[in-house]
Amino acid sequence: MERYIVVVFKLILSLLLGGIVGYEREFKNRPAGLRTHVLVCLGATLVQIISIDYYKVNGVTNYDPMRLGAQVISGIGFLGAGTILKEGVNVKGLTTAASIWAVACIGLAVGSGLYFEGIITTLFIYFCLRWFKKIEKRIIAGKRYVVFKMIAKDQPGVIGEIASILGKKKINITNIELEKIDDYYVEIEISTNLLYMQNVNEILSVLEGVNGIETIKIKEE
Repeated sequence: MERYIVVVFKLILSLLLGGIVGYEREFKNRPAGLRTHVLVCLGATLVQIISIDYYKVNGVTNYDPMRLGAQVISGIGFLGAGTILKEGVNVKGLTTAASIWAVACIGLAVGSGLYFEGIITTLFIYFCLRWFKKIEKRIIAGKRYVVFKMIAKDQPGVIGEIASILGKKKINITNIELEKIDDYYVEIEISTNLLYMQNVNEILSVLEGVNGIETIKIKEE
Protein backbone atom coordinates (compact mmCIF):
# COMPACT_ATOMS: atom_id res chain seq x y z
CA MET A 1 0.00 0.00 0.00
CA GLU A 2 2.84 2.35 0.87
CA ARG A 3 4.40 1.84 -2.58
CA TYR A 4 1.15 2.85 -4.29
CA ILE A 5 0.94 6.03 -2.23
CA VAL A 6 4.49 6.93 -3.23
CA VAL A 7 3.68 6.27 -6.90
CA VAL A 8 0.62 8.55 -6.77
CA PHE A 9 2.64 11.25 -5.02
CA LYS A 10 5.35 11.09 -7.69
CA LEU A 11 2.83 11.38 -10.52
CA ILE A 12 0.99 14.29 -8.87
CA LEU A 13 4.27 16.11 -8.27
CA SER A 14 5.41 15.58 -11.86
CA LEU A 15 2.03 16.86 -13.08
CA LEU A 16 2.50 20.05 -11.06
CA LEU A 17 6.13 20.60 -12.05
CA GLY A 18 5.51 19.88 -15.72
CA GLY A 19 2.47 22.15 -15.54
CA ILE A 20 4.54 25.06 -14.24
CA VAL A 21 6.87 24.95 -17.24
CA GLY A 22 4.02 24.19 -19.65
CA TYR A 23 1.98 27.12 -18.36
CA GLU A 24 4.80 29.52 -19.22
CA ARG A 25 5.04 28.10 -22.77
CA GLU A 26 1.24 28.16 -23.16
CA PHE A 27 1.17 31.79 -22.01
CA LYS A 28 3.71 32.63 -24.74
CA ASN A 29 1.50 30.81 -27.29
CA ARG A 30 4.21 28.31 -28.21
CA PRO A 31 3.45 25.15 -30.23
CA ALA A 32 4.09 22.89 -27.21
CA GLY A 33 2.14 24.18 -24.22
CA LEU A 34 0.62 23.05 -20.97
CA ARG A 35 -0.68 19.62 -21.95
CA THR A 36 2.43 18.63 -23.89
CA HIS A 37 4.78 19.45 -21.02
CA VAL A 38 2.55 17.74 -18.45
CA LEU A 39 2.30 14.58 -20.55
CA VAL A 40 6.06 14.46 -21.14
CA CYS A 41 6.79 14.90 -17.45
CA LEU A 42 4.23 12.28 -16.42
CA GLY A 43 5.49 9.81 -19.01
CA ALA A 44 9.11 10.24 -17.97
CA THR A 45 8.14 9.83 -14.32
CA LEU A 46 6.26 6.64 -15.07
CA VAL A 47 9.22 5.24 -17.03
CA GLN A 48 11.52 5.83 -14.09
CA ILE A 49 9.01 4.38 -11.62
CA ILE A 50 8.88 1.26 -13.77
CA SER A 51 12.68 1.14 -13.91
CA ILE A 52 13.13 1.43 -10.15
CA ASP A 53 10.16 -0.67 -8.99
CA TYR A 54 10.56 -3.49 -11.52
CA TYR A 55 13.14 -5.36 -9.51
CA LYS A 56 11.04 -4.95 -6.34
CA VAL A 57 7.94 -6.44 -7.93
CA ASN A 58 9.67 -9.20 -9.88
CA GLY A 59 12.59 -9.91 -7.60
CA VAL A 60 15.17 -9.25 -10.31
CA THR A 61 18.68 -8.54 -9.03
CA ASN A 62 20.77 -8.22 -12.19
CA TYR A 63 19.05 -5.09 -13.51
CA ASP A 64 20.09 -1.53 -14.40
CA PRO A 65 17.30 0.90 -13.32
CA MET A 66 18.76 3.73 -15.43
CA ARG A 67 18.42 2.06 -18.83
CA LEU A 68 14.83 3.09 -19.54
CA GLY A 69 15.47 6.62 -18.33
CA ALA A 70 18.40 6.93 -20.72
CA GLN A 71 16.09 6.02 -23.59
CA VAL A 72 13.70 8.80 -22.56
CA ILE A 73 16.47 11.40 -22.67
CA SER A 74 17.59 10.35 -26.15
CA GLY A 75 14.11 9.62 -27.52
CA ILE A 76 12.36 12.81 -26.47
CA GLY A 77 14.12 14.63 -29.31
CA PHE A 78 11.37 13.82 -31.80
CA LEU A 79 8.96 16.07 -29.92
CA GLY A 80 11.49 18.87 -29.79
CA ALA A 81 12.15 18.52 -33.51
CA GLY A 82 8.41 18.83 -34.13
CA THR A 83 8.22 22.16 -32.31
CA ILE A 84 11.15 23.52 -34.32
CA LEU A 85 9.73 22.47 -37.71
CA LYS A 86 6.34 23.94 -36.85
CA GLU A 87 7.90 27.39 -36.55
CA GLY A 88 9.14 27.47 -40.14
CA VAL A 89 12.50 28.15 -41.76
CA ASN A 90 13.61 30.75 -39.23
CA VAL A 91 14.56 28.07 -36.70
CA LYS A 92 12.19 29.21 -34.01
CA GLY A 93 11.05 26.90 -31.27
CA LEU A 94 14.49 25.87 -30.00
CA THR A 95 13.68 27.12 -26.50
CA THR A 96 10.43 25.14 -26.41
CA ALA A 97 12.28 22.05 -27.64
CA ALA A 98 14.82 22.49 -24.85
CA SER A 99 12.05 22.95 -22.27
CA ILE A 100 10.42 19.67 -23.37
CA TRP A 101 13.73 17.85 -22.95
CA ALA A 102 14.29 19.47 -19.55
CA VAL A 103 10.78 18.55 -18.38
CA ALA A 104 11.49 14.93 -19.31
CA CYS A 105 14.57 15.08 -17.09
CA ILE A 106 12.46 16.55 -14.27
CA GLY A 107 10.09 13.62 -14.64
CA LEU A 108 12.99 11.18 -14.37
CA ALA A 109 14.20 12.95 -11.22
CA VAL A 110 10.75 12.76 -9.61
CA GLY A 111 10.38 9.14 -10.65
CA SER A 112 13.72 8.39 -9.00
CA GLY A 113 12.57 9.99 -5.75
CA LEU A 114 14.87 13.02 -6.12
CA TYR A 115 12.13 15.48 -5.24
CA PHE A 116 14.30 18.41 -4.20
CA GLU A 117 16.32 18.19 -7.41
CA GLY A 118 13.15 18.08 -9.49
CA ILE A 119 11.52 21.04 -7.72
CA ILE A 120 14.56 23.31 -7.71
CA THR A 121 15.27 22.53 -11.39
CA THR A 122 11.67 23.42 -12.26
CA LEU A 123 12.05 26.78 -10.54
CA PHE A 124 15.29 27.47 -12.37
CA ILE A 125 13.76 26.52 -15.73
CA TYR A 126 10.73 28.71 -15.15
CA PHE A 127 12.95 31.63 -14.15
CA CYS A 128 15.07 31.09 -17.26
CA LEU A 129 12.07 30.99 -19.60
CA ARG A 130 10.37 33.94 -17.94
CA TRP A 131 13.25 36.37 -17.55
CA PHE A 132 16.33 35.40 -19.55
CA LYS A 133 14.83 36.55 -22.84
CA LYS A 134 14.72 40.09 -21.48
CA ILE A 135 18.34 39.77 -20.39
CA GLU A 136 19.31 38.55 -23.87
CA LYS A 137 17.57 41.48 -25.50
CA ARG A 138 18.73 44.26 -23.21
CA ILE A 139 22.18 43.20 -22.10
CA ILE A 140 23.65 40.52 -24.33
CA ALA A 141 22.31 41.39 -27.76
CA GLY A 142 21.71 45.10 -27.20
CA LYS A 143 18.71 44.78 -29.50
CA ARG A 144 14.95 44.77 -29.34
CA TYR A 145 12.61 42.78 -31.51
CA VAL A 146 9.97 44.86 -33.24
CA VAL A 147 7.19 43.49 -35.44
CA PHE A 148 5.55 45.76 -38.01
CA LYS A 149 2.00 44.66 -38.85
CA MET A 150 0.49 46.27 -41.94
CA ILE A 151 -2.59 46.16 -44.11
CA ALA A 152 -1.61 47.01 -47.68
CA LYS A 153 -3.02 46.94 -51.18
CA ASP A 154 -2.24 43.76 -53.06
CA GLN A 155 0.02 45.37 -55.64
CA PRO A 156 3.60 44.76 -56.85
CA GLY A 157 6.48 46.59 -55.24
CA VAL A 158 5.08 47.19 -51.75
CA ILE A 159 7.24 44.66 -49.91
CA GLY A 160 10.26 45.60 -52.00
CA GLU A 161 9.93 49.26 -51.06
CA ILE A 162 9.50 48.39 -47.37
CA ALA A 163 12.59 46.17 -47.46
CA SER A 164 14.53 48.90 -49.22
CA ILE A 165 13.61 51.47 -46.55
CA LEU A 166 14.57 49.14 -43.71
CA GLY A 167 17.79 48.17 -45.50
CA LYS A 168 18.85 51.81 -45.88
CA LYS A 169 18.36 52.26 -42.14
CA LYS A 170 20.49 49.13 -41.51
CA ILE A 171 17.61 47.25 -39.90
CA ASN A 172 17.87 43.47 -39.93
CA ILE A 173 14.68 41.72 -41.16
CA THR A 174 14.35 38.31 -39.48
CA ASN A 175 11.02 37.19 -40.94
CA ILE A 176 8.32 38.27 -43.39
CA GLU A 177 4.83 36.77 -43.39
CA LEU A 178 2.20 37.56 -45.99
CA GLU A 179 -1.47 36.64 -45.76
CA LYS A 180 -4.11 37.52 -48.34
CA ILE A 181 -7.19 39.18 -46.85
CA ASP A 182 -9.29 39.49 -50.03
CA ASP A 183 -8.81 40.29 -53.72
CA TYR A 184 -7.51 43.78 -52.93
CA TYR A 185 -5.66 43.70 -49.60
CA VAL A 186 -2.97 41.66 -47.86
CA GLU A 187 -1.68 41.55 -44.30
CA ILE A 188 2.08 41.91 -44.01
CA GLU A 189 3.99 41.08 -40.83
CA ILE A 190 7.68 41.97 -40.76
CA SER A 191 9.85 40.96 -37.78
CA THR A 192 13.00 43.02 -37.24
CA ASN A 193 15.97 43.46 -34.92
CA LEU A 194 16.42 47.07 -33.86
CA LEU A 195 19.26 48.59 -31.89
CA TYR A 196 18.08 50.58 -28.89
CA MET A 197 19.42 53.76 -30.44
CA GLN A 198 17.09 53.41 -33.44
CA ASN A 199 13.86 55.38 -33.19
CA VAL A 200 10.82 53.20 -33.82
CA ASN A 201 8.45 56.15 -34.33
CA GLU A 202 10.75 57.62 -36.97
CA ILE A 203 10.80 54.31 -38.86
CA LEU A 204 7.03 54.05 -38.51
CA SER A 205 6.46 57.49 -40.00
CA VAL A 206 8.62 56.63 -43.02
CA LEU A 207 6.80 53.34 -43.62
CA GLU A 208 3.42 55.09 -43.40
CA GLY A 209 4.44 57.06 -46.47
CA VAL A 210 4.84 53.96 -48.63
CA ASN A 211 2.31 53.89 -51.44
CA GLY A 212 -0.23 51.13 -50.86
CA ILE A 213 0.00 50.79 -47.08
CA GLU A 214 -3.39 51.45 -45.47
CA THR A 215 -2.66 50.83 -41.78
CA ILE A 216 0.43 49.94 -39.78
CA LYS A 217 0.97 48.93 -36.16
CA ILE A 218 4.03 47.95 -34.19
CA LYS A 219 4.56 45.35 -31.51
CA GLU A 220 7.70 45.09 -29.39
CA GLU A 221 8.48 41.60 -28.12
